[in-house]
Amino acid sequence: MSTPSRHTGGPGEGTGPTVSRMQLGSRLRALRIAADVTREAAGYSIRASESKISRMELGRVGFKERDVTDLLTLYGVAEPDQAELLALAREANRPGWWQAYSDVLPAWFLNYLDLEQAAELIRSYEIQFVPGLLQTEAYARAVISIGHGRSTKREIDRRVELRMARQTMLTRPGGPRLWAVLDEAVLLRPMGNRAIHREQLEALLKLTEAPAVRLQVVPFSAGGHAAAGGAFSILRFALEEVPDVVFLEQLTGSLYLDRPEDVDEYAAAAGRLFIDATTPERTADVIHRALREL
Repeated sequence: MSTPSRHTGGPGEGTGPTVSRMQLGSRLRALRIAADVTREAAGYSIRASESKISRMELGRVGFKERDVTDLLTLYGVAEPDQAELLALAREANRPGWWQAYSDVLPAWFLNYLDLEQAAELIRSYEIQFVPGLLQTEAYARAVISIGHGRSTKREIDRRVELRMARQTMLTRPGGPRLWAVLDEAVLLRPMGNRAIHREQLEALLKLTEAPAVRLQVVPFSAGGHAAAGGAFSILRFALEEVPDVVFLEQLTGSLYLDRPEDVDEYAAAAGRLFIDATTPERTADVIHRALREL
């Protein structure tokens, strides 16, 4: 197993390296522009290319503390005022607790976990499964076994363990809020066996009263709707420097969209889903009906 040498805290803790890189990159870009320094000149000062400065400012590469110090000096930031950004650079290079699961998870999903932990609000739409953050252990095991049928029992156990650990962030002080919309088919499609599915529906009933969870269901009677293209999540962050991100999971990878026009399109689709779905106050009634039909 490939385990990082150190972690930042444990399950449920906040900002990880990806978000820290994005935050630091945005701050460095603002300082560079304010100092009227070109990317080419900034790159020359740290023996790097203009392209490297661009990737740094977008938070897509790691940071050497020496490079950050040199850039801050170039941008006219006095040494006593550099401490905050240098601390952020160290945070950007420190692996999150979820990196301990890199033996069973692809890098693209580890990046998502980093963003998820730092989010202020997660809006999601699901058409096939209960969202991972709301799954019971048995339901999670059934879903993971379907998607990773060639994995060993230990690998499936590790994935289930991680999924359960992720859920603790919904109950931590200052943790993200989850606004989830499910297609009605999610409630009626059994996973594992009837007992597992019943347990999951009963867990969803309890979650309708959870402070950090807002749950809605799009009924079949709604017909076609705004998100016919498939499941998605929109992550919003409290950090001003970090833009909203749309996450689209695919069979062998994922897409991250942060261009304002793309995010706006998905945000509009989410808004229409919230209208088409039953109100949160009626979600419990819909789940009770699904239990009766089980």
